[in-house]
Amino acid sequence: MVHYRPNGLDTARLGVVVAKKLAKRANVRNLVKRIAREIFRRQRIAIPAMDLVVRLNAPVAKATRAELNLDLLSLLQRLPRQ
Repeated sequence: MVHYRPNGLDTARLGVVVAKKLAKRANVRNLVKRIAREIFRRQRIAIPAMDLVVRLNAPVAKATRAELNLDLLSLLQRLPRQ
């Protein structure tokens, strides 16, 4: 899930929230955060000036890295362009 709001700056900013309830192990929570930051870093130029908060809303125990990458990429591409 991505929450967004225009920020009035020149660039986009990112926050990532991964709850222990959805990812029990610290290494899984860190993996999700690393993937989110890397996808954001690659797409930052194409994202309008917004504050984004990426929030995990489903357990990721059986998700692969490729699935996480694709899910986050599709979420960022659905953001409104200004």
